[in-house]
Amino acid sequence: QVQVVESGGGLVQAGGSLKLSCTASGLTFDDYAMGWFRRQTPGKEREGVSCISRGGFAYYTDSVKGRFTISRDNAKNTLYLEMNNLKPEDTAMYYCARNRAYSYCSGTWRSGADFGYWGQGTQVTVSS
Repeated sequence: QVQVVESGGGLVQAGGSLKLSCTASGLTFDDYAMGWFRRQTPGKEREGVSCISRGGFAYYTDSVKGRFTISRDNAKNTLYLEMNNLKPEDTAMYYCARNRAYSYCSGTWRSGADFGYWGQGTQVTVSS
């Protein structure tokens, strides 16, 4: 049974930091691109936050560039998202996902359409 689990969310004041983790059972990350996504309110469109290729090339949505860092530890089958200088607008449910077939982040990675194997999410709340 495949299970993807995110952790590390919580409540933090603006300017603070959090580090999210994502692990999986029954599924390996090694050969695939991985991504972090968020949904700021229920019903709002999901947003691609960051994507990392198998080789470690990282991509970010503009609003988090310079503040967030994605990384992966293939030996531990774990994906991370380090978030610094958090802003109230970063408040969201954060999800990680594994790309269905590609080792790279395609031009449409932000849509999430290339990704399957989603976790249940971890809530990040940033107070002003």
